[in-house]
Amino acid sequence: MGEPRATRRERVAPAVRTAVGVGGICLAAVVSWSSTLLVVRGRVVPGWGVSAVLLGVVVVLRWGLHRVGGASRSRWVRVGSGVLVGVAVLGTVWGAVADLVSDARYYVLRPVGPGGCTAVVRETSFLVIGNGEAYAVGRTGLAFGAAGSWTVDDGYRPVAGGTYALDWGPDGGLLRVRGTSTDPVVQGGLTDIDCG
Repeated sequence: MGEPRATRRERVAPAVRTAVGVGGICLAAVVSWSSTLLVVRGRVVPGWGVSAVLLGVVVVLRWGLHRVGGASRSRWVRVGSGVLVGVAVLGTVWGAVADLVSDARYYVLRPVGPGGCTAVVRETSFLVIGNGEAYAVGRTGLAFGAAGSWTVDDGYRPVAGGTYALDWGPDGGLLRVRGTSTDPVVQGGLTDIDCG
């Protein structure tokens, strides 16, 4: 026979439920407003996508833990959780809209460097300005912030256009973004790719 319901509910302490819920929501909120990205099987998941997945997982976990452990959260935990969910949702929507408006495109550059270090580029174009950011992604597939950035005239995308070079040495890589004679790089253009 199955265990009595009270015994099953006692397995998950209220502090554990609160820590899982609030901790997961905090993580989703931080990721939604940061320049984090994840590479999975050669595909890039932007920070807003990672945040959306984290929010989904937290909702499912909280629902499951609530079913097992009952509802004994304080008013402050509910209010705080609601605020954090709002911040995470706003950051996720903001990131998705920014990628949509600027027509963001992500590229995983080849070859891979020493120790599996990979260069990932995000290129955007808005009005007459092109922007790019390079990320150093290690074996975990995560990048926490851009390694470098550049600005190009007339919305040109150097990586999409093939006007770049990626060279690897024993300690890391160097990404050189050149642009063209009519659409030059006006700021930045050299980025060290170091996963160490």
